[in-house]
Amino acid sequence: MKHRVIDSPVGPLTLVVDDAGALAALYTAGQKHLPDATGLGVRDDTIAADAVAQLGEYFAGTRSAFELDLAPQGTDFQRRVWALLSGIPAGETRTYGQLAAQLGTPTASRAVGGAIGRNPLSIVVPCHRVIGASGALTGYAGGVERKRWLLDHERR
Repeated sequence: MKHRVIDSPVGPLTLVVDDAGALAALYTAGQKHLPDATGLGVRDDTIAADAVAQLGEYFAGTRSAFELDLAPQGTDFQRRVWALLSGIPAGETRTYGQLAAQLGTPTASRAVGGAIGRNPLSIVVPCHRVIGASGALTGYAGGVERKRWLLDHERR
């Protein structure tokens, strides 16, 4: 594993790649479930050039979806939930209950929320596009203000 830190409009982002160069994680500053420094590997500011370029395009408003080789680590259930997140178009939102229903387990909205909270690919796998049933911006591991900023950015 190797990592690099880049600046962004939502603060520093830490990108982690596996030994094959696939993006394994993207963390925001202060994010919940952030691994300790040893879990990030050595710092190498030359890695993940494609991810850095695509994030730049996303923040510039010229990219709404990412085309990257991803290697998130998680359970089968978590990976199924994360796959659903990638299908939510930019500027749109879904509720935890809607995602649970898509999985065929309509009563599993809390489990879906738990899987979303463990999403290691913040922004690239857009967990910020999931909201509470009431429409409230709830449960974002990167902070509600960051979630609001990302949703507003995508709606512009």
